[in-house]
Amino acid sequence: MYEITDWTKKRAKELGYKVKPSSNPKKKIDVYKDSKKIGTVGQKSYGDYGTYLKSKGKSFADDKRKGYLARTKWCDKPNSNCRLARDLLW
Repeated sequence: MYEITDWTKKRAKELGYKVKPSSNPKKKIDVYKDSKKIGTVGQKSYGDYGTYLKSKGKSFADDKRKGYLARTKWCDKPNSNCRLARDLLW
């Protein structure tokens, strides 16, 4: 089971979202805005910034984050699953 990281909890609070463990067994989190579910993000089989911070350290996590953000720079539609993943997991 995926444990929501402190990084993701902090980002969610800053951006006005609430996050809960996903009801989809393949995904990490369900994202809520104003008590309405707006997305499900994060493939459980992949890492994210918060998990890399914990397991591999800041330098490794920063390198991974830089690559992820470069690959997904086209994700600019607000509240899309892609944008939510960028904002909350990376």
